[in-house]
Amino acid sequence: MLSIVIGLMVMIAWALMSRRLTDMRITGPAMMVAAGLAIGFTTSDEIGHTLNTVVAERVVELILALLLFVDAMEVKGGYFGGERRAALRLLLVALPLSLLVAVLVGWLLIPGLSIAVLLVIACVIVPTDFTPSPAILRDLRLPERIRHLLNVESGYNDGILAPVFIFALALSEGDGHADPLEALGEALPAAGWAVVIGAPIGIVAAWLTNKSVARDLMTPQAVRMSLVLVPLLSYACAIGLAGNGFVAAFVCGLAYRGTRSPAPSEAELSLAEDLSTLTSFAMWFVFGLVTVLLTSAGLEWRVVLFALAGLTLIRMIPVWVSLLRTDFDRRDRLVIGALGPRGTASIVFGLLAYNSLDGEPADVTLYAMAATVIGSVIIHGIGSAWLAERMAGGEHPSATRGRP
Repeated sequence: MLSIVIGLMVMIAWALMSRRLTDMRITGPAMMVAAGLAIGFTTSDEIGHTLNTVVAERVVELILALLLFVDAMEVKGGYFGGERRAALRLLLVALPLSLLVAVLVGWLLIPGLSIAVLLVIACVIVPTDFTPSPAILRDLRLPERIRHLLNVESGYNDGILAPVFIFALALSEGDGHADPLEALGEALPAAGWAVVIGAPIGIVAAWLTNKSVARDLMTPQAVRMSLVLVPLLSYACAIGLAGNGFVAAFVCGLAYRGTRSPAPSEAELSLAEDLSTLTSFAMWFVFGLVTVLLTSAGLEWRVVLFALAGLTLIRMIPVWVSLLRTDFDRRDRLVIGALGPRGTASIVFGLLAYNSLDGEPADVTLYAMAATVIGSVIIHGIGSAWLAERMAGGEHPSATRGRP
């Protein structure tokens, strides 16, 4: 209970000084990590035991469901924000290549783990998230196209990886050498139910909202509330029918967005976004607690090297390859590959994996997640400003080229 009280007090303290702290580039996630670290070092709570419970798993899944729903709704200017070609290349070429490279690097560095567990870890360390580094997307020294494309990519990659993550967890059951067909037979129905449930709920909810708003039957507050209740409904229905709840919420968001006319405004999304931010703060608080485990158990150099590779080569090479033969030049491709911070998505996937796996695979996954996120905070916190400075100094070609 003391941990919860302190965490809430830190959230309130940050809120009271949020404008000044934001100007100083002290983000809410950074404050929550610091609070988690302080509590972890000064209390005797069994952090690992607390995380490895059914209740913790359900709470994390609910948080992920809301985050994925909001991600699916946030991209402006259509599903791909006017960057259809480049966005599809990042999501359908660079993302799978990143998983493949991550598994290969993990196999070379940590040979004791099965391919299935390495795929789980890849799903944890690959997705990008700008929650800890929002200044990157607001930095006007970076070309607008690059900032916009990074936002589109981060909005969808965790939702796309979710079914792969489910399959990898099923494949890693037992000794990590389960039959791939059996694992696929377990993952596909869960993903299938997620689509069958999430899409109709999103479509019907958006259609009813269209009609109600047109007839002036809904208040603005009710619209905002519905955008929180809809993903929770899709999650609950999917879980009740043995589907995957957070995938259902992501599909629901895509379907709702495609049916709602006009598209949900920032004001309508404000409540869902605020709750998403609050819950992500909670995940960063837990991340601070988890980081204490690293210092108590010791972090093997192979895991650190794997995390460093995940933040550099594992992302940069696939991004570079996927954007070849596009109107993004070499410098653009380098910047897009370099600016891939890790955050809430990695933390949530890491906690879910820790809850599902046993023994060494669970520990290595948790440590890889923590090392990757810590490394991202350091590298992208410092490196993004340096890259932006290098991009500044005259109009960049990307700022003037038309969108494909």
